[in-house]
Amino acid sequence: MSKVVAVASGGMDSSTLCYFLHDLDALGLVMSVDYGQRHKKELESARIIADHLDVEHVLVDLTAVGKHLSGSALTDDIEVPEGHYAHDNMKVTVVPNRNMILLAVAGGIAVARGMNRVATAVHAGDHFVYPDCREDFTLSCSQTLQLATAGFGDIGIMTPFVDKSKAQIAALGSVLRVPWHETWTCYKGGDVHCGRCATCVERLEAFALAGVDDDQTVYADTEYWETVTNYEGQ
Repeated sequence: MSKVVAVASGGMDSSTLCYFLHDLDALGLVMSVDYGQRHKKELESARIIADHLDVEHVLVDLTAVGKHLSGSALTDDIEVPEGHYAHDNMKVTVVPNRNMILLAVAGGIAVARGMNRVATAVHAGDHFVYPDCREDFTLSCSQTLQLATAGFGDIGIMTPFVDKSKAQIAALGSVLRVPWHETWTCYKGGDVHCGRCATCVERLEAFALAGVDDDQTVYADTEYWETVTNYEGQ
């Protein structure tokens, strides 16, 4: 397989993607974007993951763009929602057109580096709230990138997790030995994972559903997620 530019936030999904591509000897470069997100700590996690895999990490500064993407709890002074990963909770975390922006930049870098694939870790749990995580979007974006780079490259978008649940990604990552404690998910961006925001809840639920017991991440609250998800064990 030819080398791939992996779009990586530093979270559990994109970190698993990086390990997955590395296992295929396909990981060529890890790209992260600073768009002014409050949980900027994730970018350091992406760098650490790239270092573990001995691959280049490129950090793209789009803070000048991000400051205009207002109305999201990730970029504005809006409270990050707690509770279950449900649409009414999470729609405030949508950053308008974020994945289109990230994939366009990654596609340009791929062409410049002589690579022909961009990979993103969108998964089935993202689809209902984030329109730019749905398969019809990524297929359309892939076609657009091909048109935009015709004669210079043959760029396509890989979405190996698009039909997988968060729990399935957790199970795969465990097999690939992803260092979970080096990844960052929490949207609140504190010193440790809060354990209460919707992304922390989804993360903890995924590990439980997958039977993953190798997560050494520190959480401020390790019980809240069970209450809001009505988890009763297996």
